[in-house]
Amino acid sequence: MTSTSPPAALRVGIVGTGGISRAHLPGWREIGAELHCHSHEGAEDFAASSGAVVHGTLEELLAAVDVVDVCTPTPSHPEVVRAALEAGRDVVCEKPLALDPEVARELAAHAERVGRRLFPAHVVRFFPQYEAAERALDAGAIGTPAVLRFERTGSLPDRSWYADESLSGGIVMDQMIHDIDQALWLAGPVERVFAQQSIAASDSAVRTAHVVLTHASGALSHCRGFWGPTGTAFRYTFDLAGDGGRLQYDSAGDPGIMFDAVASHRQASGAGFLPDVSTLRDPYAAELVEFIAARADGSDARVTPADGVRAVEVASAALESLRTGRSIAC
Repeated sequence: MTSTSPPAALRVGIVGTGGISRAHLPGWREIGAELHCHSHEGAEDFAASSGAVVHGTLEELLAAVDVVDVCTPTPSHPEVVRAALEAGRDVVCEKPLALDPEVARELAAHAERVGRRLFPAHVVRFFPQYEAAERALDAGAIGTPAVLRFERTGSLPDRSWYADESLSGGIVMDQMIHDIDQALWLAGPVERVFAQQSIAASDSAVRTAHVVLTHASGALSHCRGFWGPTGTAFRYTFDLAGDGGRLQYDSAGDPGIMFDAVASHRQASGAGFLPDVSTLRDPYAAELVEFIAARADGSDARVTPADGVRAVEVASAALESLRTGRSIAC
């Protein structure tokens, strides 16, 4: 009788140990991954709570893992992704892939050239409300999409680099890219982009951005993003109208979620910068579990490198529109 050893655990290297890395932890735990980490700061604390092995350099981490999870601030994404791909590792990269569309395109092409997987972590595609909307549109629930409205509200994330638009891309590239990706997912390619932004005179961290996308199909998408004062409650909505019906959702009035006193206090306090998803199937876990399943069976993941590139291209066109006041071909 021959005994077979259980398959070795997938070795995952998390680069960057700030807030988003902790949001990814449940997914890696769900698949039983062996965790490794590297970060310029906070690695020891992260390891103490996660059981990860700390590596002093990126090169040491790359030599020890199968998959790299890039959770660093946006400006360092390209450098870390390139290094991981060069080392022959598959890569999960938090959105956006890069601030520059040309760099994002080069990363996607590089992954294809070396035969490795690159997964842009556009987590909103894994929120159940958006999943349901995508299924409904595919089934023809609203007929031909005509006008799609998306709104996302919160406060400026509590990390200093977010406030520097040269590092984060500001509200459009950092926050609104979620809804830009939704518009692309639900209504298809975009031909033109027009954007406007209002910044509060009393507090430059408080701002509202509007982006209007003209799709190749003729549909229009309107994305509104708001960074409010500290403590502004996180909220997201969509309103999808077509020639055969309409779908609406507002997280503030979701009857499927009831907040007790503790949850209500946490929500009102504005603590942290990630939404509370404790009452849902964890979308951060769902995206990682699905990516690893696709990696194992060779299928396409829900978010492809091309999707990640296209979101950056459209967000970048919106930023150009803000700078010039013109509608930008995309």
